[in-house]
Amino acid sequence: MSITLPSNIFNLKGQVVKDIRLSDDNNCLLIRCRRNKKYRAIDPQTNRRGTINTYVRRQIKDIPMLGFSCLIEIELAQVYLNKNERRMEACDFVDKGCFYTKRFCRLISGLCRHASIQAVSNYFGLRWETVKNIDKEYLEFTLPALNPEELTDLKYIGVDEVARAKGHDYMTVVYNMESGQLIWVETGRTSSTFSLFLQALPKITAEGILAVAMDMGRAYQKSVKDYLPHADVVFDRFHVMQNYSKAISNQRRMEFRKADYAGKKLIKGSKFLLLKNADKLNEKQQNKLNKLLSANTNINIIYILKEQLQALWQNNTYEDMARALDAWCQMADESGLVYIKRFAKSLRKNKIGICNYAKHQITSARIEAGNVGIGMIRKRARGIRDTEYFKLKIRQLSVPEDTNIFFQNNKNVA
Repeated sequence: MSITLPSNIFNLKGQVVKDIRLSDDNNCLLIRCRRNKKYRAIDPQTNRRGTINTYVRRQIKDIPMLGFSCLIEIELAQVYLNKNERRMEACDFVDKGCFYTKRFCRLISGLCRHASIQAVSNYFGLRWETVKNIDKEYLEFTLPALNPEELTDLKYIGVDEVARAKGHDYMTVVYNMESGQLIWVETGRTSSTFSLFLQALPKITAEGILAVAMDMGRAYQKSVKDYLPHADVVFDRFHVMQNYSKAISNQRRMEFRKADYAGKKLIKGSKFLLLKNADKLNEKQQNKLNKLLSANTNINIIYILKEQLQALWQNNTYEDMARALDAWCQMADESGLVYIKRFAKSLRKNKIGICNYAKHQITSARIEAGNVGIGMIRKRARGIRDTEYFKLKIRQLSVPEDTNIFFQNNKNVA
């Protein structure tokens, strides 16, 4: 039996629903439509009115309905302008050449923001590559452009490198350190890559940048020196303490090799205790740490030096922080511990960037938060090989989720 339903229920502009059927073969709802004759035939390229040469029917996949997958069979007009110009009219709710409605693509992309591509693929019965391509095309169309030449009022920026996979396809990401907004991402991690961003900035914006936060790699420092000579480089506390943690681990392994059986038993499993802040330890952990520090003088020294190194960032002026850093390096040298002395040498080498923290009080916490999000993207994708898609997913992290992927917020948007 044929039925006629208001097309606005399905939001199919230009179509009139004539029939709804359930296919027993594949558990699929088929919504059959005909073209609404009250709409004029408009050529999509010239926007001129034409005559209808013929009608073409096609099937497109829509969002699931009532627990069934859903297909819509629509009728489109071929617009006749002259014998050399005949084109299919545009359709508001599906793009040209696409087999999925716009709202279905929005749903797929919204789910891919929170779930793995494989999970979305399994749920809708689509190929992994199809889900990825739908998400990619939707992001390309909807994400705001990242245009360095339009940036204004930048004071503090942060730059870091991320990888699509461990050791593969590195990218440079740049953040506004005040707002936390991602403002640029590009393939590569060299000085020339970051320089592309700095060169694209308006002159007045570049001159307004006071400091750039980064790790202690040399490539990005060169770019700042070349294109932002007035700006300070700030090495974040996180990266300094991360490097010291590596020195602690190396020194601890050396102590383990030298220790007797009882000493080895104490040192074994103590890495976590040495690296974690004292106020985060419970009573049992604190007692074990105290026994270790009492039994091993060298490990006690590296732990005390860690506590004093953390206190560097409590200084409020560059001069005070520089003096405290020099004093710490002197103690590290006097300790005679190989890895600690090596770390102190690196600290002196990067003294200016470390102590610039006292002048600007900026950290790379926002960058590290972004890196956590990027790590989640890698985990959910389980192996993204498409570098351009990976860049789009990184950009998506900085865009708030202000629309509902399941419901229409605008009746004019399919």
